[in-house]
Amino acid sequence: MKAEIEVLQPGLFSTIQDLGRFGFQKFGVPHSGVMDRYAMRICNLILGNPEEASVLEITMQGPQLKFNAPTSICISGADLSPELNGEPIENNTFIEIQQGDILKFGTRKSGFRSYLGILGGFQTEFIMESFSWYEGLTENFRLRKGIKLSYKSQRLAITETHSNLKLDINYLNRNEVEVYPGPEFDQLSATQQDQIFNSQFKTDDSSNRMAVQFKEDLINELQPIITSPVMPGTVQLTPSGKIIVLMRDCQTTGGYPRILQLSEKGIQVLSQKFPGEEINFKEVKYPEL
Repeated sequence: MKAEIEVLQPGLFSTIQDLGRFGFQKFGVPHSGVMDRYAMRICNLILGNPEEASVLEITMQGPQLKFNAPTSICISGADLSPELNGEPIENNTFIEIQQGDILKFGTRKSGFRSYLGILGGFQTEFIMESFSWYEGLTENFRLRKGIKLSYKSQRLAITETHSNLKLDINYLNRNEVEVYPGPEFDQLSATQQDQIFNSQFKTDDSSNRMAVQFKEDLINELQPIITSPVMPGTVQLTPSGKIIVLMRDCQTTGGYPRILQLSEKGIQVLSQKFPGEEINFKEVKYPEL
């Protein structure tokens, strides 16, 4: 029997993701991949998986899933009150799964995106060297009721170990988002630069895997730029003064001034922000070569 997870309820927005799709941006194919790489790596580390093993990224409201074969799982990132067969389970722990077990999620306690890792990673379609789902490229782009997710039915031989994993889950509640100056940052006035680093910005409800927008505007007197490369973490300033942070499913080029660039830690923090939460940008220096 093929080892599969049956999706009983899909939740709000859940997708299979790995570290992303690289080398295809020249064809206009986005990077994709998990929004929060730190949480993904925790899952795979606890399970003994390769760090790039694919996981299920769960946004705000979790799905209900039924396993038809034994395996092991780990959940990291946002705390969405996971339960196994009606009993609460903890994030960042090794959980054994039996045939017929049902995993579901409840109230959001912290963070915005949770990650379900499985022993050996999810065995879904592999396209352009990645398992990451993306609309128009992969057969599925989000969980739907009734679909099935393949995995390898196996058990990890657990032996006593004296290793200790030190986790930092405080980032789920941090408001500081690390950024570097972007290519067009110096074209901003001193007043605008000061405003960016001394203001609070509230995430907009329209934010998604492509981009995070903010409710506050910034006066924009900059001219559009020649279409230039962008990447996850690029912060653009639109003609109307909207600040847009491009995320994992973003386009590969853009014509808006690139005023900032998020660090990997910055993307990690911003990806866990619930719509309406406030952040502030913290400038960091580029590392010396």
